[in-house]
Amino acid sequence: MDLSEAIGPLPAGPSGLGTSGCRIGSMVPVLDVPEPLSPPEPAEILLETPELESPEVPEVPLPEAADLPEPHPEPAPVSEPVPVPEPVLVPAPRLEPDPEPAAQDGDDASSRRIKGLKFHPPLRDDRALADRVNERLMEWAEKEIELYPGDELRAMFLAFDPGRSVVMCHPDAASFEHLVAAGMLYIGENAVDDYFCEPDLGGSPEGLGARLLVAQTAIDPLHTAKEQVPKWLAGIASHPALRSMRSAMNYFERIATPAQAHRYRHDICNLYLGYCAEAACIQTGRTPSVWEYLAHRQFNNFRPCLTITDAVGGYELPASMFARPDVQRATGLASNASTIVNDLFSLRKEMAQERVHHSLPTVIADEEDCGIEEAFQKTIDIHNELMDDFESLSALLAPTDPVLARYLAGLSNWVAGNHEWHSGLVGTRYATSP
Repeated sequence: MDLSEAIGPLPAGPSGLGTSGCRIGSMVPVLDVPEPLSPPEPAEILLETPELESPEVPEVPLPEAADLPEPHPEPAPVSEPVPVPEPVLVPAPRLEPDPEPAAQDGDDASSRRIKGLKFHPPLRDDRALADRVNERLMEWAEKEIELYPGDELRAMFLAFDPGRSVVMCHPDAASFEHLVAAGMLYIGENAVDDYFCEPDLGGSPEGLGARLLVAQTAIDPLHTAKEQVPKWLAGIASHPALRSMRSAMNYFERIATPAQAHRYRHDICNLYLGYCAEAACIQTGRTPSVWEYLAHRQFNNFRPCLTITDAVGGYELPASMFARPDVQRATGLASNASTIVNDLFSLRKEMAQERVHHSLPTVIADEEDCGIEEAFQKTIDIHNELMDDFESLSALLAPTDPVLARYLAGLSNWVAGNHEWHSGLVGTRYATSP
């Protein structure tokens, strides 16, 4: 079976930009940031791309051996860092439920909150900077990888607002280029979800594991017989989701250390395992128990976005420290809590769709035989417990090492930005109740 059979034909039609996966309070003043670097040489990013309008995966010319990228390209120099005010939020204070932030720009911010849900506001919410990031991401998506062609898809992309997400989630980003790299990974992850998992663009539970394994090789290169390498590269170049992940990884490797890149590959592999668990439940028509669903969600969650916080910040949490059980627990708690935020805000939208969507409220309602409103409140309680545990553990760990303290602050910043991004789309994409 060749790659086109494994990943299926290219779908046509608009993208929904998947959900499963990124104002108020004190702000960090945004200083002038340098323009992004020029992209890596084309041979390092992608091969000749096919026409996307065809419903079938077209044949892609095989590259010459001389055109293959070097296995370990030298990283390009990055732009000058942006000064970040000190200290860097270490650690965040214990949260209180249901704060009442002031309205901003005529917006009743309290109406976008989920009552009782613990959160703290982001350090930075810079609309102008977010627009610059979106503009660069759109240029990349349209011209470099041909991900979302057409005016309708452009509008949907901008409505998704990935630029605002990364600006809020990474207030200590080292440069504009670092923000763009984070946004590219975010878009690539959603593209895999859109094209391989979501039915609107031809995705399905059937055969998902094979498609995701191929997607993993877009960021985790295939070490195979020489005669097979051109065919693999041509296969990666033949699909928009695969092109996006390959290109995004090339950009990320310019700002990350080898250990940080390896960490990201590992987290994406776990994400795909979570996708497969969800697909298995859909295929068999089985609703998982609450504990099992939470196990699924620990893998099918936002963790890959959180654990690049040090790379985006321009520093490195040593691999030996990242691997410590207490640091892994703090990382897992922050990632799980931020993903449950998505379950809460997206519940109404998913319940209105015909396809099956399991979420923490729906599996609680099934297991405990209660109404969805009660299950929604129990989900809030679980989220708040995870947040309390994360903050308590962070308070213990942060004083022990300054680099670890900054990493924990980065996790906290990401959780805050993720909540604000979701609440900012209430009334369009998301809602505050079932």
